[in-house]
Amino acid sequence: GAGKSTVFNLLTRLVDPDRGTVSVGGVSVAALDLGVLRSLFSTVAQDATLFDETIRDNILLGRTDISEAQLNTALTVAHVTEFTDAMPLGLDSPAGPRGSALSGGQRQRVAIARAVLRDAPVLLLDEATSALDTASEAKVAQALDHLSAGRTTLVIAHRLSTVRNADHIVVVVEGRVAEEGTHDTLLAKGGVYADLCRLQLVE
Repeated sequence: GAGKSTVFNLLTRLVDPDRGTVSVGGVSVAALDLGVLRSLFSTVAQDATLFDETIRDNILLGRTDISEAQLNTALTVAHVTEFTDAMPLGLDSPAGPRGSALSGGQRQRVAIARAVLRDAPVLLLDEATSALDTASEAKVAQALDHLSAGRTTLVIAHRLSTVRNADHIVVVVEGRVAEEGTHDTLLAKGGVYADLCRLQLVE
């Protein structure tokens, strides 16, 4: 409830600010065509939205411009083949209503494969690993590391292990920026972030 997801919504113009300006690369998002603006972003959220179609269909989402080589790269980066290879129908296995035939970690990896194919310059990760068990989180985190390479990546997380290596961390409390800096500088400051680390992380 601190307003972290609202930042993502403002960036993609799902909502517009009451005042002030939201900019990407120095350009106001309001000045950009909506289609152009949203083409800049790929999103992997806590709850991956899947359809009652095959895993392949859920990754391609109707795109016909994807080669087998591109698809295979996305499947490898997202570790999708690790579970589809064990399925009798492989990629053509049904995902089930809302992805119910897959585990949480598998659904997230399908969402990551989508994002790989989208190949947008900015990656938005909204609590992408928070609902996963430890084993699944490790696989998904590894896939996200690959996906983040060469991109501006904005991460929303309560789990601080997800953000400790970030170039810049912003701590938001009740809709306001309370602290910002690197993991080490925020620890040294001894404020909100340091308190959260003491609760969550073993140094």
